[in-house]
Amino acid sequence: MKTFQYLRPASLAEALDLLARHGPAARLVAGGTDVMVDFKKNGLEADILVSLRRLTDLRYIREGNGQVHIGGLTTLRDLERSSLVARRIPGLADAARVMASVQIRNVATVAGNICNAAPSADTAPPLLAAGTQVRLVSPAGSRDIPLDQFFTGPRKTIRRPDEILTEFVVPIPSGPYSQAFWKHARRKAMDLAMVSVAVHLELEDDLVTCRQARIAHGVAAPTPIRTPEAEERLKGKKITPELLEGIGEASCEETLCRDSIRGQAWYREEIIRVMVRRMALRALERCRMGRPA
Repeated sequence: MKTFQYLRPASLAEALDLLARHGPAARLVAGGTDVMVDFKKNGLEADILVSLRRLTDLRYIREGNGQVHIGGLTTLRDLERSSLVARRIPGLADAARVMASVQIRNVATVAGNICNAAPSADTAPPLLAAGTQVRLVSPAGSRDIPLDQFFTGPRKTIRRPDEILTEFVVPIPSGPYSQAFWKHARRKAMDLAMVSVAVHLELEDDLVTCRQARIAHGVAAPTPIRTPEAEERLKGKKITPELLEGIGEASCEETLCRDSIRGQAWYREEIIRVMVRRMALRALERCRMGRPA
């Protein structure tokens, strides 16, 4: 493994200054669980590593102004243990519980998982389904981007080299809603997903009619994606098992599943057909149980 310079800024301003000064030669490191693997196995080239570990003010989960705010340096273990995430973004809590190992979750960050932009990023589908926006900060200022516009290809995003993802902003719907997430892998032990499914449902007061829906998949396509046409077919309809059968099929067709070393397209299609229906029913059940209120 090549040698590199390791810098530890004490503030966001200092980190941004280092990125501006060193340009493409610098690479950000948060938890390091992806970057160090890239160095050892994937030939990642960088002369300078800029560690964000000392930026503790970017590690938080809080609610305010009808939104949940999650700092970029929040760890996966923080997500897993947060009662606020369990109550307000239950699909994200589902994902955090099945990611990697406890040791990795203790250091890996949500911004790192998203910025690495692997198709298998487990936090991506539930955050997409929740309608999340990300905040990118550079020396020139900040910009807020819908997460469904963030990924541009496998391990590629719209984040510029001089930008740091500082925050995730998740809207809290005004009426009844809930979410659910499922990760399908070859084994229950630590493993990357073969395909993953997240469903977000917002209901009318009758707890039967869908007011809003979002469906997201991981691994099935080159990037984590939503299936908006399938979502539209749910809006304004009374949710029934028969309707959800068709939604699962529509979401599968819209995804255009791919073959990869981890699984074939036809198998991913079968999982999506089944799991979209099951996750929608789980979200519906959670909503009726009052999680979240």
